Amino acid sequence: MKVPFSLFLALRYLQPKRTFVSVITVVSVLGVTLGITVLIVVMSVMTGFSQTLQRAILGFEPHLRVLNGDLMQNWREVLPGLEKVPGVIGAAPYVTGAVLVERADDAKETTRTVQAIIRGINVAQEEQLVDLKKFVTGTTEMGSDEVILGRTLARDLGVEIGDEITIYAPGNISGLMASVKKHQANPGAKAPTLEDIVIPAPMKIVGVFSSGTNSFDSTFILMPLHMAQELYGLKDTVHGIAVKTRDPYQVERTQEAIETQFGGRVNTVSWYDENRARFDAIKMEKHVMFFILMFIVVVAAFSVMNTQITVTVQKTREIGIMKALGATPGQIVWVFLAQGMFVGALGNITGLGLGLGILHYRNPFRDWLSDRLGIVIFPPSIYEFDGIPAEVVPADVAAICISAFVICALAAYIPARIASRLDPVKALRYE
Repeated sequence: MKVPFSLFLALRYLQPKRTFVSVITVVSVLGVTLGITVLIVVMSVMTGFSQTLQRAILGFEPHLRVLNGDLMQNWREVLPGLEKVPGVIGAAPYVTGAVLVERADDAKETTRTVQAIIRGINVAQEEQLVDLKKFVTGTTEMGSDEVILGRTLARDLGVEIGDEITIYAPGNISGLMASVKKHQANPGAKAPTLEDIVIPAPMKIVGVFSSGTNSFDSTFILMPLHMAQELYGLKDTVHGIAVKTRDPYQVERTQEAIETQFGGRVNTVSWYDENRARFDAIKMEKHVMFFILMFIVVVAAFSVMNTQITVTVQKTREIGIMKALGATPGQIVWVFLAQGMFVGALGNITGLGLGLGILHYRNPFRDWLSDRLGIVIFPPSIYEFDGIPAEVVPADVAAICISAFVICALAAYIPARIASRLDPVKALRYE
């Protein structure tokens, strides 16, 4: 098979030689490789972080919350109607709020107190929304004085299944403060005691859940709905109704259907609305990182341009000979443009392979750094996940590789264009 002379010369010029130009060519390839590797790794990790976070939220949180102001008194009327809305799989009432949790350590005569958020649920109805058994170690069945804690929260309190905790509600604490002030104003009145703010009996831990997201596992306590209502003094009122939809990524349609059916008597908030700021921040960071890291490829492209300019100067007489023999400007352009394209293609191949390899072994490598050097990458306490999430999106990889290839080709085109315009007479006289 005959090879076009432009391609033949490009390959000849790329052959390793003990010259400064060859060194620059190798550096150019390494620069493109590094840029593509870093871009693929960073983009895949950020995409994986976003998608893993979405899966964790959708696995443990409702797709929709139906509200009616701060409290929903007519929830028993609304609930049957919600279950008939197209696209709704299940609905369950809930009570939620901030509390203080205390665990007494009798052996050390000390106590541990942390802030938490309770979620009062009806287990039978909640299991239409969330597969609790998938997340909970222990039992999902809770009696009147029984709770399920998040894994990180249980660790912070130093408790496990079978231990007891005490929960303090803000409303009760406010009542205590009012009683204290009243006692100060009237010393003869009965002084308030801790029993005035503690729920009737210590709460026994019957399960520990692990949602896969640290913000949930370090904060939430599940308890029976009626106990949460009693704790907050809500009687038969709830804070809202949690809804699971058939397609969480088309949740807006279900929102419109619910608001239309109830004629504006209720409000809806989707899972994406509640986490919009977080997902928008991740998306913005991903775009910014792409453009910042692409400068690594741009720097490598300048090396390509520098190499081609140097080659053009060195091969001036050869260019003059080719033009004298009838080579067209287009053919001259292709001689030097092909070199830049080869550098871009080789950098793409090696960068893609290295990037995918790093992603494949990312967690063993992270564990090795942690064990041997004490360097903790992607700490769970900050990033909420046990491992480094990653999701390779073919469209992202294609965009990275094509962008790098085009940048290298453009960098080579400028000196190639200069070479094609050389006067053959002057080129032949060049020393």
